[in-house]
Amino acid sequence: MTAPRIYIDGQEGSTGLRIRQILEGRDDIALQLIPAADRKDADVRRQFLREADIAVLCLPDAAAAEAIDLVGHNSSTRIIDTSTARRTDSDWVYGLPELSPSQRQAIRCGDRVANPGCYPIGFILAVRPLIEAGLLDADFPLTIIAVAGCSGGGRKMIEAYQEAEAAPQQGDAAIPLSLYGLDGAHKHLPEMQQFSLTNHPPLFVPSVDDRYCGMLVSTPLPSASFRERGVSKQRIWDTWNDVYGGEPFVNPVAPGDSGDFLRDGSFLDLDGANLTNRVDLFVFGNEASGVVLVGRQDNLGKGASGNAVQCLNLMLGFDEETGLTADRQAC
Repeated sequence: MTAPRIYIDGQEGSTGLRIRQILEGRDDIALQLIPAADRKDADVRRQFLREADIAVLCLPDAAAAEAIDLVGHNSSTRIIDTSTARRTDSDWVYGLPELSPSQRQAIRCGDRVANPGCYPIGFILAVRPLIEAGLLDADFPLTIIAVAGCSGGGRKMIEAYQEAEAAPQQGDAAIPLSLYGLDGAHKHLPEMQQFSLTNHPPLFVPSVDDRYCGMLVSTPLPSASFRERGVSKQRIWDTWNDVYGGEPFVNPVAPGDSGDFLRDGSFLDLDGANLTNRVDLFVFGNEASGVVLVGRQDNLGKGASGNAVQCLNLMLGFDEETGLTADRQAC
C-alpha cells in the first residue's frame, strides 16, 4: 500500500519546521519537501499541492489563501490550514479534537481543517466545559492574561530575540517580557468567543517572554462570574475530568496536586509542557474571592504543530497519538 503523501507548504517557518521534525522518520507517510530554490515558484508549488494527499499550510493568511487557490476546486488534496483566516469559516472544520464528542469525526472526514490558534486552545478547553455544565455564566465578561515564548510571533520576532541575546546591551541578557496586541483587536478573538461558547469576546492581554517556546493562558474568574456562588475548585476539576479524563493530550490537574507543579511552591513556569502535545489545565485561587483557570502548553506543540499532526493522523485514519508525546521535556 502506498504511503499517503504529505506536503508542508511553509516548511521553513517555526510551525512548519516543528511539523517536519515530528513527521520525519515516519514510514507510514511520504513526506514531500519542495526544494528551497522552488519555494516561491507558483507552478512548482501547485504541483506539490495538487499531488499531495494532505497539504499542511504553515503560512501567513494571504499566502495560505494563495495556496488554497493553487490547489483549486477539482483537486483531491485535503488541507490543514494553520493560518488565522478560516478558523471561524463554516466551510472549514475547526481542528480541535477535544472540542466536543463529535469533533474527532468531523476532523476525520474533513477535507478542509483549520488548525486552532495557540492562545485559544488553553482558553477554550478551560472555559467551554464550565459553560456547558452551567457553572459559568456565558454573559459574564471574561479576561485572559497570557504569555508565550517568542516563537509564537514568527520568524521576525524570533530573530529579534536571538539578536538581542547575541548582543546584549548594558548587561541585559535579552528583550524583557513585553505586552502586545494592546489595541484590543487580536486575531484570535473571534475563535476564542465562538468556540468557548461565551457571549462576548474576552478582554485579551497577551505578552511575549524571552523563551523560544512555552505558553500560559490565564483566565481569572471572580466569584460573581459563576451562576452559583461558592463553586469550588474541586467541582471545576470534576467537570474538566468528566470531559477530558480519557483524553491523551489534555491533563486536568487536580487541585490537591497543583502545588507539585509549582517551582519553589509559588511559580508556575511557562515551559513545563514544552516539546509535548499536552495541555495542562489548572485551577488556582479560592471560592471566596474567585479562581484562576490556567492552560499551559507548548505554543508550537498542542498550540500549533503538534495539534496539526494530531489532526493529520485523524484524517489519515491513524492512531491520533502517532509521532506525538504527552511526556514532559525541556525546550
